[in-house]
Amino acid sequence: MQTDSTDEQQPTAEAASPVKSETLNSIEQLSEPSAGVPMSPRQTAAASAGAVQQQQQQPPQRHRENTPLLQAQESAASETEGEVDLTGCSHYADDAEFAALIRETLRAIELGVNPERIYQGSSGSYFVRDSSGKKIGVFKPKDEEPYGRLNPKWTKWMHKMCCPCCFGRSCLVPNQGYLSEAGASIVDHKLGLGIVPNTKVVRLACEVFNYTPVDRVKARTKRNLATRLPSVGRRFHRINLPPKVGSFQTFMDGYKDADYWLRRFETEPLPQSVNEEFQYQFEKLVVLDYLIRNTDRGNDNWLICYGKPEIEAQDDSDPATDSGLVDELGDDWGIVQQPKISLAAIDNGLAFPFKHPDQWRAYPFHWAWLPQAKAPFSDRIKELVLPRLADMRFVQSLCDELVCLFRTDRGYDRATCERQMDVLRGQALNLTKAMRDCLSPVQLVQLPVLTMERTRSRTGASGSNASDDQQHQQQPFTYRAKYYKRPFFSCC
Repeated sequence: MQTDSTDEQQPTAEAASPVKSETLNSIEQLSEPSAGVPMSPRQTAAASAGAVQQQQQQPPQRHRENTPLLQAQESAASETEGEVDLTGCSHYADDAEFAALIRETLRAIELGVNPERIYQGSSGSYFVRDSSGKKIGVFKPKDEEPYGRLNPKWTKWMHKMCCPCCFGRSCLVPNQGYLSEAGASIVDHKLGLGIVPNTKVVRLACEVFNYTPVDRVKARTKRNLATRLPSVGRRFHRINLPPKVGSFQTFMDGYKDADYWLRRFETEPLPQSVNEEFQYQFEKLVVLDYLIRNTDRGNDNWLICYGKPEIEAQDDSDPATDSGLVDELGDDWGIVQQPKISLAAIDNGLAFPFKHPDQWRAYPFHWAWLPQAKAPFSDRIKELVLPRLADMRFVQSLCDELVCLFRTDRGYDRATCERQMDVLRGQALNLTKAMRDCLSPVQLVQLPVLTMERTRSRTGASGSNASDDQQHQQQPFTYRAKYYKRPFFSCC
C-alpha cells in the first residue's frame, strides 16, 4: 500500500490566502487607466469593493478527495456539478472497455455498492460489482496478498507464527502478486492466447477493505474537520481512506472450476470437435503457465465454460404441425447448435520467480497429470506461438514490457527483475525445443530447467567504418544458458 509522505499540505504564503491574492489582481486590473483617463480615489475604492464582493459570490470549487479511484498523476476536477470524476480512467485510454469497467466501479462505490470480500483463498480479494449489483471484476490489493501485512485471513498468519522456517516461497519476490497478475495478462495478450481475463493495476479506496485502525481514525477525523471547518478541510491532501494499489481482473461470468467439469467429462465424454477445441485451449494454458513459471496452478484456479448442445427450432416451421414433426423426425427435428467450450486462467499471482524452485517444494504443474497433457503439442498451437517464441527479439520485447510493469512497484530491484527475465527466457527456450521435437506437456515439464542470462556484447561491428546495415544487425546483448540441478528430494 502506497502511503503519502504528508497527509496535510503546508501552504505557502500565497496559497494560504487565495482569495486575497486574486482580489488584489482584480483590483490592479480595474485600477489601470483606460484609454489614458486616470481614475479617482473614489472610483478605485468602489472597484475594490466590487472585486471583493464578486470573489465572495463565486461558488466553492469541487474537490476530488472523495474519489475512490486515484492515479499516480493528479488531474483537474470535473467542472460539471454532480458528474462522476472520471479523470482516473485516463491511464487506460488505450483500452476503452477496461476504462468503462473502471467508470462503472467508481459509480457503484459512490452509490454505496461496495465490493464483497471473497472468503475462499488465503488472501484478501474482493468481488467488484456495478451499480446494479452484478459482479464485474476481482480486485486484489497488494497489502492484502497472502504474505502482505494487512492480509485479513488468519491462515498465513498462523503459518508464519507456527512454522516460520517454511513461510513464504523463496523463489518469488515478496508482495508482488498484483504485478504478477497484470504481467500474466501482458504475456497472454502478447502471444495471442486469449485465456487470461483482462487485468491491470489500479488504485481503489473503499471502507470494506482491510485498513489499519490508524488510517480509519485519521480519515474519520479529517471528515469531521472538513464538515465543521471547511476552510481547514480544503487544505487536506486527502480526506477519505488512502487508496490501495492492486490488480483488477475482469470477472468471467458463466465459468466454473475446472475440477467440476473435468469430473463431468469422465462420465460424459465430449464430442470429437469439442474435444479438439478443448485440447487446443488446454495447450494455451500449458504455454502460459510454463512461460511465466506459475507456482500455484491447480485444478481449482482455472475455469471452464461449456455450453451443451441445444436444439433450436426452425423459424419457418408450421406451429400446427410441430408436434407431428417431432414425433416423426425425433432428434433430427430442428437445428442442433454446436457446443462451445472456453477456458480462463485466473489466479496468476504466484508466478514470475527470480530463480527455479531449488528447495524441498517443487511447485509442480497439476495439469501435468491430466490425460490431455499426454498428447503431443498440436500443429494449431505451434502455428500460434512457435514463430514468436523462436524469435529472441520478440521474447526480449516481451521482457521489456514486463520490466516496465514491474518498475512501477516501490520495491523494484533491477538485478532481481533481470533474474526474473532470465527465467522467462529459459522457459521460452525449453518450450520452443519441446514444440520442435513434437513433445507433449508431460515431456516438457521433464526437461532440464535453465535460465538465459543476458550480458552486453563487446564484439561486432562498431565505429565509423561500420556500415548502417552492420550497425543495425549488431546484437548489443549476448545470451548464455545456465542449467539448474533439480533438488534431491522435492514434493508439492
